[in-house]
Amino acid sequence: MQEKGLDFKHKEVININDGKRLGYVQDVCADLETGNITHIIVPGSGNKLMNIFKTNNEISIPWKNVKCIGEDLILVEL
Repeated sequence: MQEKGLDFKHKEVININDGKRLGYVQDVCADLETGNITHIIVPGSGNKLMNIFKTNNEISIPWKNVKCIGEDLILVEL
């Protein structure tokens, strides 16, 4: 079976400015007219138990901030 190049959900996102692990990609946003990726979405930080009832606890990272995509990591600059 061939792996898809855009299978981001198995990749962990790391901020290169401070080395902080942001989590695994939850979603990818794209411009429907061009098909270009505009943002990647990762879970927000904080106490996961307290965030169960919150719906907007995620980080939207603009595509221009994605610096490198590896086999299991995505490096971003925030």
